[in-house]
Amino acid sequence: MVQTLDDSGAVDPWRRRTRRSKPQMPLWQELPLLLVVAFCLAVLIRTFLLQAFFIPSGSMEDTLLVNDRVLVNKVVYTMRDPERGEVVVFRGTEQWVPQVDPQPPTSFADKLGRTIGDLVGDGRPGEKDFIKRVIGLPGDRVSCCDDQGRVLVNGTPLDESAYVLRDSPLDLPPNPEECRSRRFEEIVVPPGQIFVLGDHRLVSQDARCQGPVPIDNVVGRAFAVVWPSNRWHSLPIPETFAGVAPAAGADGAAPPVRPAPVGDVVLILPIAATLTVLARSGRWSSTRQRRLLP
Repeated sequence: MVQTLDDSGAVDPWRRRTRRSKPQMPLWQELPLLLVVAFCLAVLIRTFLLQAFFIPSGSMEDTLLVNDRVLVNKVVYTMRDPERGEVVVFRGTEQWVPQVDPQPPTSFADKLGRTIGDLVGDGRPGEKDFIKRVIGLPGDRVSCCDDQGRVLVNGTPLDESAYVLRDSPLDLPPNPEECRSRRFEEIVVPPGQIFVLGDHRLVSQDARCQGPVPIDNVVGRAFAVVWPSNRWHSLPIPETFAGVAPAAGADGAAPPVRPAPVGDVVLILPIAATLTVLARSGRWSSTRQRRLLP
């Protein structure tokens, strides 16, 4: 062992003490700490950045199926407004009929499980949470149909064959109390609101009969299906929306199609933060060193 000597040639006990390794936190103390850190990170991410949403109905088939889970970027619209063609989650207004029947918890354990699930983003859907596709922006003129049965946005017909696989029949008469008819009169989207439709037009209850949605009610953009695993796919903006003319009176070209920049990278935050805590605790490095010793 190499000893440190002071100026007089004696062993310096102070320097000897400082060279000793720091005591490691016992695993039974460190594990609960890591669990608390991971839970807090999950709550923060769910509240401000990213949340998983459960699909309770078939209004977005076949893009989204019942029991699918989608990831929603909750921060992207703090930096920009929604774009045509994006799939968004929003809170319905008073005119919007709830799409799920609320089921009260049957026991304390059920209530606790729902609370924890809601905190980490895996709870039951709210009765006023909806997911639809943005068709019209503030100032847009939206109507249906042209002579080929297509939706018109500012006079531009949409080719929706890529995502509308189950459209309403053209001969179904309009009914203000339900959204089964494909045809609806032209509407000018009010300022600060968006016009949304479901991809399964025959069953979707949407802006055709329930009115536009305030942008302030939008929770975030759904950008990927993550469960079940065999259904994983992204939710890009269909190409048909790139050709939509700007609203009357707007200057310049239509707004560019931009991806959500935050939702694609925010998934690494819990892993990176947990690894940072582990590295600072020194357990991984010390464990690896002990295993390498003869």
